[in-house]
Amino acid sequence: MADFDSKRLYRAQTDVAGAIDAGLRAYMLRVYNYMFLALIVTGLTAYGVFSASITTDPAQAVVTFRGVMLTQLGVTLFATPLKWVFFLAPLAVVLFINFRLNRMSLGGAQALFWLFSGLIGISLATIFLVYTTASVAQVFFITAAAFGGLSLYGYTTKSDLSAMGSFLIMGVWGLLIASVVNIFFHSPMIMWVISMAGVGIFAGLTAYDTQKIKEMYYEGDGDVIAGKKAIMGALALYLDFINMFQYLLYLLGNRR
Repeated sequence: MADFDSKRLYRAQTDVAGAIDAGLRAYMLRVYNYMFLALIVTGLTAYGVFSASITTDPAQAVVTFRGVMLTQLGVTLFATPLKWVFFLAPLAVVLFINFRLNRMSLGGAQALFWLFSGLIGISLATIFLVYTTASVAQVFFITAAAFGGLSLYGYTTKSDLSAMGSFLIMGVWGLLIASVVNIFFHSPMIMWVISMAGVGIFAGLTAYDTQKIKEMYYEGDGDVIAGKKAIMGALALYLDFINMFQYLLYLLGNRR
């Protein structure tokens, strides 16, 4: 009788563990789907804005930049103070999401997430003015391959990455301070060092954030809470990817 009870208990525990694993896989897939779609929105927006901002018709050109003729839209977005609005707007949206997430509906959180990815796309449109399209695509796939491996490591490792995460977050602040300082110095060497450090920091954060997102999963969460967690997880991984991509582009991209 005791043997029968122990077998039944073992089967029950196995069933529960299996259900948790299935729920975790579905949750992580939801996170990656959000992130993947956000990258598509960003990429299409960036290239669409760039395409609308240039012309091959000298009659429509307002100014030429790096051998590219800009339309009035291009001048407005890239060469007037309005560019700072689009540069700072994503920061305002991401701060709003972080502070208001608990009070928002799931639909509202999703809408702001897509808005954020679109605004990032507008701000990234300038990379096509600086780097060749082929170079941008090449670096994107390099970033995707590195990101996939790092995220897989963060998901599967048994090591606790929390200590590394605290160090890397301090590194992000260091990058921000160094970047602001270099606005005044315009030093290519400083920018090269920042980019090298940035690749390493956001590579580490990719693994750390993946593990953190995994640990946030709780099988008892309702659909709304689980959905909001998935959006915040996707947002963290999206930012890791975008930052790593930009730093790698500076190091490996072919300029016009």
